[in-house]
Amino acid sequence: MHVSVESIGSLGRKLSVSVPADRLASAVGSRLRELSRTARLNGFRPGKVPVKIIEQRFGAQVRSEAYNELVRETFGEALRAQGLQPVGQPEISAEGDAAQELRYTATFEVAPEFGEIDVSALAIQRPVAQVEESDIDTMIETLRQQRRTWNVVERAARAGDLVNVENFAVVDGKRFPEVGVERGVTVVGSNMLLPAIEQALIGMAAGDEKTVDVAFPADWRIAELAGRTAQVDVKATKVSEPHLPEVDADFIRSFGVKSGQLEQFRAEVRSNLARELKGALSARLRVEVAQKLVAAFAHVELPPRLVEAEARSMAAQAAENARRQGQNVGQVDHAPFLAAARNRVAAGLIVGEVARRNDLRLDPKRVNEAIALIASTYEDPQQVVDLYRNDPNLMQGLQARVMEEQVIDWIAERAQATDVAMSFTDALRPNA
Repeated sequence: MHVSVESIGSLGRKLSVSVPADRLASAVGSRLRELSRTARLNGFRPGKVPVKIIEQRFGAQVRSEAYNELVRETFGEALRAQGLQPVGQPEISAEGDAAQELRYTATFEVAPEFGEIDVSALAIQRPVAQVEESDIDTMIETLRQQRRTWNVVERAARAGDLVNVENFAVVDGKRFPEVGVERGVTVVGSNMLLPAIEQALIGMAAGDEKTVDVAFPADWRIAELAGRTAQVDVKATKVSEPHLPEVDADFIRSFGVKSGQLEQFRAEVRSNLARELKGALSARLRVEVAQKLVAAFAHVELPPRLVEAEARSMAAQAAENARRQGQNVGQVDHAPFLAAARNRVAAGLIVGEVARRNDLRLDPKRVNEAIALIASTYEDPQQVVDLYRNDPNLMQGLQARVMEEQVIDWIAERAQATDVAMSFTDALRPNA
C-alpha cells in the first residue's frame, strides 16, 4: 500500500492511498466463498452452491461491500502510519480502475496545535447550592398546581382562571379566519395566548366580547398576520377557577409513596430535587470551564469545515424546534450560529486534547450511574436501562457526555476554583 499526504492550508489534509488490486480480489473471493457456504438457492443444497453461481447472483453487491470495507480498513492503516487524527467526517473519492489498482483520496481536517495546556492556571467559579425546606414547599405547591381541577364560575375572569376563548382577526378589511372563529383555552397570565389577548380577558365573564389591537410576531403561523397589528374580536365563552387538592394521604400516594406519610413524601421530593440540582450544577460547571478554556485559546485557528458543519447542525436543530412549536419555518441560515459553533468546536477539541494528553479513560461506573439516573425518572427504570444497553447510538451519545463530564471534573479539580453560592432556583435557571 502506498500513502502520500498533502497539506491544504494549515489544518486541511489530502491523503492519497493506493492498494494493489489483488488485495481487493482476495477480499471479494473470501466473501463469495463464505456466501456459498451459507446461501440458500433453489436447486442447490445448503452449502453446495457453486462459487460461480454466487458470483453471478451476488457479485456486484459483494464487490461493493468488499470495496467499502477495504477503504475503511486501509484509511485507518494510512492514518496510523502517518500519525494523523482527523476531526469531522472525511470526504473520500475513488480514483482509477479498481480492477487494476484501488486508489482513492481522503480530504479531512486535523486538530490544531494547542501548545501547553496548563489547567492549573485557569481561574473558574464553581457554583454550589443545596436544597432548602422552602424549595421542597415550592415543589409540592407545583405538584398541587399540576393536579388542580377547574370549577365553572359566573364571575368575571381574573389572573389564574381558565378561560375558553373564541376570536377572529381583521387587518386591512380582511378577516382571519374568513368563516367562523378560532377557539382556544388559556390560564390567564400564563401567556399561552398572545399577551394583548390574555390581558383583554381580565374582567370578562362568559359571553362577554371586546375588540383589541394585537401585534402579531414576525414568525406568526398565518403569513398575512405575521409582523402586523390587527383588530382581534375576543369572546370569553367559559370561565373556570382552579381548585387545588389537599396534601393528604391520597394525594401523597398518587406519587408512589405507599405509606401516604408527609415526612416520607418530603424526603422523596428532596431526593428528586437533589438529583436535579446535581445535574444543573454539573452543567453550569461544564459551561464555566468550557468558556474559560475557549477564552484561553482564542488565538488558535480552528478547522473551518468542522465549525461550519457544527453551525449547520445547530441551525437545523433550531428549525426543528421551531417546527415542533408550530412555527412555519423553512431552512434556517447557519451564519448566525457560527460564533456559538466556534465555541463548541473549540471546547470539544481542547477537552479531547486534555483527555488524550493525560490518558483519561471512560469510567464504566460513571456510565452505569448516568443510566441509572436517567432511568430513575421513569415509571419502569429497567425498561430504560435495557433501551440504552441495546441501542449503540444512544449508548455512544451517553458515553461521550459522561467522558466530557469526567474531563471537566478533572480540570475543575486542578484549576483555581472559587465557590459561588447560589439558590436552588437560580442554579436551575438556564445559563445566560
